[in-house]
Amino acid sequence: MGKVQVTIDGVKVYVPDNYTILEAAKEINIHIPTLCFLKDISEIGCCRMCLVQIKGKKGLEAACVHPVSEGMEVITHSLEINKVRKKNMELILSNHPAICQSCTRSDSTCELQTLANKLGVHFLNYKKYQMNVTQNNHVEIDDGISIQRDPNRCVLCRRCVTVCNNIQTVGAISAINRGFHTQIGTAGDRGLDETRCVNCGQCINVCPTGALQEHHDNDDVFKAIYDPEKYVVVQTAPAVRAALGEAFGNPIGTDVTGKMVTALKMLGFDKVFDTDTAADLTIMEEGTELIDRIRGGGTLPLITSCSPGWIKFCEHNFPEMIPNLSTCKSPHQMLGALIKSYYAEKNNIDPEKIVVVSVMPCTAKKYEAKRPELSVNGLPDVDIVITTRELARMIKARGIDFNALGDGKFDTPLGESTGAGLIFGATGGVMEAALRTVADLLNGVSSDSIDYVQVRGVEDGIKIAEVEVADLKLRAAVAHGLGNARKLMERVKAGEHFDFIEVMACPGGCINGGGQPIQVSDVRNWVDVKEKRAQALYQGDREKFIRKSHNNPAIKRLYKEYLGMAGGMKAHKLLHTHYVDRHDD
Repeated sequence: MGKVQVTIDGVKVYVPDNYTILEAAKEINIHIPTLCFLKDISEIGCCRMCLVQIKGKKGLEAACVHPVSEGMEVITHSLEINKVRKKNMELILSNHPAICQSCTRSDSTCELQTLANKLGVHFLNYKKYQMNVTQNNHVEIDDGISIQRDPNRCVLCRRCVTVCNNIQTVGAISAINRGFHTQIGTAGDRGLDETRCVNCGQCINVCPTGALQEHHDNDDVFKAIYDPEKYVVVQTAPAVRAALGEAFGNPIGTDVTGKMVTALKMLGFDKVFDTDTAADLTIMEEGTELIDRIRGGGTLPLITSCSPGWIKFCEHNFPEMIPNLSTCKSPHQMLGALIKSYYAEKNNIDPEKIVVVSVMPCTAKKYEAKRPELSVNGLPDVDIVITTRELARMIKARGIDFNALGDGKFDTPLGESTGAGLIFGATGGVMEAALRTVADLLNGVSSDSIDYVQVRGVEDGIKIAEVEVADLKLRAAVAHGLGNARKLMERVKAGEHFDFIEVMACPGGCINGGGQPIQVSDVRNWVDVKEKRAQALYQGDREKFIRKSHNNPAIKRLYKEYLGMAGGMKAHKLLHTHYVDRHDD
């Protein structure tokens, strides 16, 4: 890779020759506005906000896609450029409903509103056009189990289309119709719940406006909390604590576990439990399942089942791999089942009066909780799922000063966890946690092996590792992002051998789930959000006194007092499930 000299607004800079003008300008802290651009995801220059002038060329060029060249001279701001950008923004706003007060993205995460303010373009300038749009061209909102889609707020940037089709390879949405009638929609204009959508929510994370949001469940949570007949228990996933603080102005990757627990108790939940406890339980069940399959000649590779987006993707696209999926429920479903059985019996509580609320980084968990396969004795394991973003809104709605809170502690007995349970939130975490336990179970003694760094990191979409455990050499693979999962499954189908595979639907794992706090493109383009959040989990793991799931005293008591043995009959009834062939759906 060579370097070229470019002059931008009179400043000379040497940059790699594969840079765009936008990247070169960033090197010298010159900000060029963008709307459709999202690095490594959407680089098509369709919004025309980043137009610049190149000396010697007629017209204006899109900085986000135009490559640099030796001696190039660029002007990024001028009266003409500003006039064109402003006109382009005005045209977008003329077709956008000015109902910001009812949009969850009006909290400074709406990139359209932010850019309009910077350019000095006001929504009210186009009130009569917007009234016409609202009254005569209104499109019905598609409010599904997990995702709410409002085409009226869409600016046709196509970020969602790109991430769905190119990154996740799901292909649930695309541009439909033509010209002024173009929309982002589904085949046959069906609701997302009627398509092959896997509810991963990556489309929400990249949307610059409120056109895509999670289905809102906060009202149902408050209703349950204020019902004196209900016993409301909340649990929080590992990745939530590494991102929730961002909604209150904390740096990306700040661990806010203690403040989060205090806030949940102030909201009025009867008990606050930790999904990490069930992550440790998952390792016991899944680790036992892996050993049994290897020793007993069962179906291999064993593929993890913690990610509901991945499970639905597999059911649609690789139904022949369903026997490879672990029968273990995901951790929050396991904990829900235990709260309504073990915990209810231990405390003489009628399970029908218990409401289990899961705070998840994931929109697909909303769909997962509705699956009939995830229930025991006619009761759903989990009643309501809210995202990290929804929890932040609940805290703000109650007027709680989050950053001023002290550190609370999870309630017992389902609030004790290990470092292994904590790293479930990052890609490779389930694999590493499982290897820590499987190594000890097979060796019969505590192994010194703790950090399996070969399965960590977000830089590779697929990671392969060969690990020697006792007398076994395990060939393991980790994939994050469904496009990478598709590639890995094709390799398995082609005959490549693996013993154990971890798949996370979202790029980077749960720390980048579809329900995490929104980071706008000006941040996502230049900061590795996934890495910073993951580091918070790994730091927490290093600080834990116990770092292996099978050493968790709460898990030991659970098996001794209630479940019996890992993989036993009672454990299977409560903690395991089955999946469905959706190939023809």
